[in-house]
Amino acid sequence: MNELLLTVLTLSVLGAVLAVILYFVAQKFKVYEDPRIDEVEKMLPGANCGGCGFAGCRAMSEALVNRDNIASLNCPVAGGETMKSIAEFLGKAAGAQTPKVATMRCGGTCAKRPKVNTYNGPKSCAVVNSFYIGDTGCAYGCIGYGDCVAACKFDALKLNPETGLVEVDADKCTACGACVKACPKALIELRKKWPKNRAIYVACRSKNRGAVVAKVCKAGCIGCGKCAKACQFEAITIDSYLAYIDPDKCKLCRKCVNECPTGAIHIENMERLPKEPKVVAPKAEVKVETAKNE
Repeated sequence: MNELLLTVLTLSVLGAVLAVILYFVAQKFKVYEDPRIDEVEKMLPGANCGGCGFAGCRAMSEALVNRDNIASLNCPVAGGETMKSIAEFLGKAAGAQTPKVATMRCGGTCAKRPKVNTYNGPKSCAVVNSFYIGDTGCAYGCIGYGDCVAACKFDALKLNPETGLVEVDADKCTACGACVKACPKALIELRKKWPKNRAIYVACRSKNRGAVVAKVCKAGCIGCGKCAKACQFEAITIDSYLAYIDPDKCKLCRKCVNECPTGAIHIENMERLPKEPKVVAPKAEVKVETAKNE
């Protein structure tokens, strides 16, 4: 009995001594954390999607609180108004943010980009892209196995079985960029989000010559340059036989749409401009004078 009592007493004293040691160690190495971090984290959406460039909303909150200049920090899911509220709470200046939306830059539907072979391996765009160009003859087009769809946490992307292409719901898209990273063909781009989800963009990423593109896809850009000549705002450039419309320079005038011979320029939520009738120059009247006989 005495041995049991001695054991219990020894353990109790040892536990008390260790508790005191742990208390002083904790006080010695205590790390102060700004309580505003918790408040800012509550104001963020909590998606932890990585669209801000940080591992999660907690890391983003710490950066917002600890940095003096937060103009470059942005949570695409939260939006501009939330970022302004956070900046006001912290007494800092928020940077101006332009709303963006994911845009699928491939118009090669099943009808316009027919299959030339059959793939029976794992249904993954990343796997296919590592050793195989896909089921069609275009090495730049959408593979169509939905890696980007799986990466989206907001249900903003879906795969259309009829066209074989991924479609973006602009109302659900938060521009987090997860789909951009998931696409091995770099077909998804974050572009300026216009009111009423209007958009004009070149739905092609092929850098092959026009003759090569025309053989594998009826909707591909052939780099003819007609769209660039029609643009009055210098928003269209041609590089490596591929046209690109700068969303910051484009004014949605739509003149380029009618000029594209293959329909590679896509227009969203707007009507096409009526085609201007061709003006036929009047034929010059030829006057024939008869010589008078004297």
